[in-house]
Amino acid sequence: MATRVLTPQGEDFPRWYQDVIAKAELADHGPVRGTMVIRPDGYAIWERMQSDLDARIKATGARNAYFPLFIPESYLRREADHVEGFSPELAVVTRAGGKQLEEAVVVRPTSETVIGEYLAKWVQSYRDLPLLLNQWANVVRWELRPRLLLRTSEFLWQEGHTAHASEADARAYTERIHVDVYAAFMRETLAMPVVLGRKSAAERFPGASNTLALEAMMRDGKALQMGTSHELGQNFAKAFGITYLSEQGREELAWTTSWGTSTRMLGGLIMCHGDDRGLRVPPRLAPVQVLVTIVKDGAGVAAAARQIVADLRAEGLRVELDDRVDLPFGRRAVDAELKGFPLRVEVGPRDLVEGVVVLARRIDRSKRSMPLGEARSAARSALIEDQDALYAEALAHRESHTAKVSSIEDAVEAARTGWATIPWSTLGAEGELRLAEAGVTVRCLTMPDGSIPPSEEADGALAVVGRAY
Repeated sequence: MATRVLTPQGEDFPRWYQDVIAKAELADHGPVRGTMVIRPDGYAIWERMQSDLDARIKATGARNAYFPLFIPESYLRREADHVEGFSPELAVVTRAGGKQLEEAVVVRPTSETVIGEYLAKWVQSYRDLPLLLNQWANVVRWELRPRLLLRTSEFLWQEGHTAHASEADARAYTERIHVDVYAAFMRETLAMPVVLGRKSAAERFPGASNTLALEAMMRDGKALQMGTSHELGQNFAKAFGITYLSEQGREELAWTTSWGTSTRMLGGLIMCHGDDRGLRVPPRLAPVQVLVTIVKDGAGVAAAARQIVADLRAEGLRVELDDRVDLPFGRRAVDAELKGFPLRVEVGPRDLVEGVVVLARRIDRSKRSMPLGEARSAARSALIEDQDALYAEALAHRESHTAKVSSIEDAVEAARTGWATIPWSTLGAEGELRLAEAGVTVRCLTMPDGSIPPSEEADGALAVVGRAY
């Protein structure tokens, strides 16, 4: 009997997750507790995420910049809620160059404060607004219970920061990032159905007046926050003096926003789509969409495989050739499934004599022979179908594991295996505290049609509750 490659999800989901990360060679633990090394296969997926998101962010008018890793501690203390919210997670440097620093510096946990300092410097007139900035960077939040690609003391992300002349403009831009950038990217590229909503006051970002969130269900029924978009009101503008001269010649406070996603999306991708054989990477995201595999050496096999690679690349597909015939084919096939390549085109001497190749699909694990000349069109069609199939499967899983309830007790029970939705008017802040005592949190507030409530008090608002990572 063959030795299993991964711990089955149903037996131990956290162990399965760690197995996938290690055996698919995605990441490893760093030398300092809570840090991580992202390996080339994992980083290739992150690069695809980064490239896609970056284009979408730029389409909204934002431009990339870079701000310092070290932030004077005094900057954080200017906004009381902000420093209080991040205080337990801060890494603080007090000595450098062999000397005690005159002022301690914080290793960037997020950049609202340092960027606020420069917004105040750069914004003078209404003509300077809106000022739309984004940066790709690393941040440090000292995690007590680290987990690779989910909660690490250092991780990679993008963080956007903007300043606007009016509250309405800031709110519209916050929602645009949330819906047109984040939600669209997660649904279209990651094939992940996400619930859009607003955070309750208890779960709101420190210093924000409103936080919008995207929540995805993992295969074990738990929730993962995939991204957030914050209206900061005028809180940071007051703290940092971000003012502008209006068209009427009056000095006004700006309205600011911030928004971000991180390498946590990679952890979410694993847990949303992975199965007991490893990763399943959505075709639109996959660094390698088609792996052309030589099953066994033989006359004309290598030449035929290289031609297939060329043909598929001519179609605009991302293709790699596996010609490692010194390794057993079975071992290579298992490895390809583990790494989640969406398609394999298998080329062997026996099939070549008959003028056929085998198309193996990772999403449904189907295999079929086809004439050599059809491989090109079949591969393209399969990738489109499998992108949609992966989304539909994840959506069906979420819907089948979400219960509509009317009591806190039923919400806690439903959260053992998935999510629950309960009217916010029934739950409220007091009920939220009772849920927290049972280890269940309000992930976000949403409307029955999936839209974002205009406020916590909106008629018909539903609380999406569950256990979370």
